[in-house]
Amino acid sequence: MSLSSGMSYNNSEFSRKQFCYESISGSCPKIIRPFSIQFSLYVFMALAILVTVCGNLLVITSIAHFKQLHTSTNYLILSLAVCDFLLGGFIMPCSTIRSVNGCWYLGDFLCKIHTSTDIMLSTASIFHLSFISIDRYFAVCKPLIYRTKITSLSITIMILGSWIVPGVFAYGMIFLELNIKGKEDYYKRHVHCIGGCPVFFSEASGVFASMISFFIPGFIMLGIYLKIYLVARQQARSIKDMTQYFESSEENKTGISRQRERKAAKTLGVVMGVFLICWTPFFVCNIMSPFIDYSFPPLLIDALVWFGYLNSAFNPIVYAFFYSWFKKALRITITGKIFRKYSCRTNLFS
Repeated sequence: MSLSSGMSYNNSEFSRKQFCYESISGSCPKIIRPFSIQFSLYVFMALAILVTVCGNLLVITSIAHFKQLHTSTNYLILSLAVCDFLLGGFIMPCSTIRSVNGCWYLGDFLCKIHTSTDIMLSTASIFHLSFISIDRYFAVCKPLIYRTKITSLSITIMILGSWIVPGVFAYGMIFLELNIKGKEDYYKRHVHCIGGCPVFFSEASGVFASMISFFIPGFIMLGIYLKIYLVARQQARSIKDMTQYFESSEENKTGISRQRERKAAKTLGVVMGVFLICWTPFFVCNIMSPFIDYSFPPLLIDALVWFGYLNSAFNPIVYAFFYSWFKKALRITITGKIFRKYSCRTNLFS
């Protein structure tokens, strides 16, 4: 989600004026950078896009192909990977050109489509993580009723809700121009120009959007994972005490199962932590900016947006670091063994 990519509230930072459309009056100013800096930015952003697209494509392929990974949690992870893949494949490339030279050449309608989709995918990510935390809560804290609560229907509702609610929220806000409500005159005088594609929030809309997209689900997730951590620690102590008295295979299987659930919760907790670290700086600035007369430098906001984008590239790296099944699935996919007959039935946990 981008607050001010491609726009400038303070044109004095440009020492030499050039415009996105030199022959059109009211054109946005173009950002002038040395070629070396432009080249470095393009390389960095292209690398971020490549890692995001390829990494999440591997996650999608692994979970979709291997039958052993067809679980409720992994279906949510699959949907989250699709969200990150779309962000890397469709949003980040357009944002690259806008971030480097400050101009948008695709027209107002596609600007609204791009902005709405950007906001939707950013919001959808945290909605997915919220539902994943609920799934992990029942798996770790309420294991006896997990299968009755987390059913195929409930997972379908979670996935649909993670896409539909952010979509209605994002597209409704941008296309109905609710984001500039109460600040229309300021927006027309100081923000809007030809060749730009800004996202502008008034005080009320900035608070509302930030709370819906980030702060409310973020605090809910933190509370749930704190509860999971406390319960998991208590379970670990109980299992340790039980193994001193029981050595049967059934008890060992139970212990292994519990350990696997706690590890999954820990890994997804790291994913959530990475998300919060990446996006918190932007959303703090987003909610503060209307109240301090939009005094944050546009280049700072743009940098924070890209720091948030990097979260979509980090998630597959976290999976590869913590999940042995993902490492094995990755080896099978890269070496071409995924095309062998019955490869979908490979045991990834052995």
